[in-house]
Amino acid sequence: MKIVIGSDHAGTQLKSYLVDIAQKLGHQVNDIGTFGSQSADYPDIAYTAACQVTTGLADTAVLICGTGIGMSLAANKVKGIRAAVCWNQQTAELARKHNDANILCLGARIMGKQACKKIMETFLSAVPSSQDRHGRRVAKIMNIEERICTGEDK
Repeated sequence: MKIVIGSDHAGTQLKSYLVDIAQKLGHQVNDIGTFGSQSADYPDIAYTAACQVTTGLADTAVLICGTGIGMSLAANKVKGIRAAVCWNQQTAELARKHNDANILCLGARIMGKQACKKIMETFLSAVPSSQDRHGRRVAKIMNIEERICTGEDK
């Protein structure tokens, strides 16, 4: 699998660790930075990774910031992205199976390395559900990108 992995300054150490893990699992990894402790803006990293996923340069992405929330907010602004903040193996598995999440977001300041390793491994190995109800719901999520709010929506 082709994976793009990126982080802001809060996640550089965790990112380096997860890059090694993903490579040892046999994945092709594109590390897009950041590569040091100097302040970096997570929206820039999230956008780059999300574009690689939506254009097919990567199959999925792993994004890391302090909480994972900022990365998910930024990545989810890119059409076609379903980025999920996961905090344990169950949320990672269900994000893939039920929501067909295509980006995993992790919080370096709130989770340990071993937990993040297990979460990433679970996310990468899970397969989206073929059940109609999950496909229907993912289609509805994706349809929201095409809608314009009028203030009269119900």
